[in-house]
Amino acid sequence: MQALTAPAGGRERNAAVLPLPAFSDNYIWAIVRDGQAAVVDPGEAGPVLRFLEQQGLRLRAILLTHHHGDHVGGVLELSRIEGITVYGPARERLPRCDVALTEGDRVTLPELDLDLAVLDVPGHTAGHIAYVGRAAGVEPALFCGDTLFAGGCGRLFEGTPPQMYDSLEKFSVLPPDTKVFCAHEYTLANLRWALAVEPTNRELQSWQLQAQQLRADGQPTLPSTIGQERATNPFLRTQQPDVVQAAASWAGRSQNSPVEVFASLREWKNDFK
Repeated sequence: MQALTAPAGGRERNAAVLPLPAFSDNYIWAIVRDGQAAVVDPGEAGPVLRFLEQQGLRLRAILLTHHHGDHVGGVLELSRIEGITVYGPARERLPRCDVALTEGDRVTLPELDLDLAVLDVPGHTAGHIAYVGRAAGVEPALFCGDTLFAGGCGRLFEGTPPQMYDSLEKFSVLPPDTKVFCAHEYTLANLRWALAVEPTNRELQSWQLQAQQLRADGQPTLPSTIGQERATNPFLRTQQPDVVQAAASWAGRSQNSPVEVFASLREWKNDFK
């Protein structure tokens, strides 16, 4: 299990953001500090309950990004734990939501050194949100659910290409060292597609080799960073000439805007094997 641990000393002592594997390729992110924890998108309760018991932690909060079952399936069972608060998107139906959030809201939990701003990022679902800021001493951090993946982005189940493009642009302008805590281990498959789009991108070639080694060693490829995604993820590179040309070649027509490039890339990725 790969962990991001905050520097020793001060309020960040014993703080970390940890991936809890779930299902076949999900990650539930555990935000831990001084015997307390919050979790992001618990699709199933079992991994969380085992982790809490093994580490002797008290669960204080659940943060949800969207309504899909592999992100909320464990909420009701975890809700049996006394004293927790469930935060989630205001525009989606959730199993439980104590604090409904939209862009401009904040989630602040001093005991976890957590201070996260909420972004509205529709596209994958209509009411998807993301959280950006500080968590357990890790700053800047982005918990983006299924909107952004390492080397990819979420399918458009409920939103439109312009919506998803605008959502990804909100991420793209974040500081390059922002840690990207996305919710699925899709990296190797995404990078195979990204190399079909940009086969001569040396940073992408290097990242694929690094990701392959991490997986061979049984380690997560996440978190990524915004800087890495800007350099390697076609969905954040819709104005790069090589990406525009690749999208035009695949679609068989000229691409007249970054949104059109994004839409062509998303269709390409949907069918990529």
